[in-house]
Amino acid sequence: MAELSHLAVPGAEFAVRVTPKASRNALRVEAGVIRVYVTVVPEDGKANAAVVALLAKALGVAKSRLTLLRGAAARDKRFRLD
Repeated sequence: MAELSHLAVPGAEFAVRVTPKASRNALRVEAGVIRVYVTVVPEDGKANAAVVALLAKALGVAKSRLTLLRGAAARDKRFRLD
């Protein structure tokens, strides 16, 4: 998993591309884009919760500090670190 702790600045916003129903959970930075792969299905917010957990772990912050700004039902999401 990619280490993103250098981006953990309060107020920072992150654009994330999500791939649900992947074969394994992973977080990669490809060409400057944060890509998150989660194994859960995108229903009832399960995939969003898994994305928040992986992103928080990579940033080294609590899950409660991440806020989903845009893209609750889309693959492209925007998060803010509070």
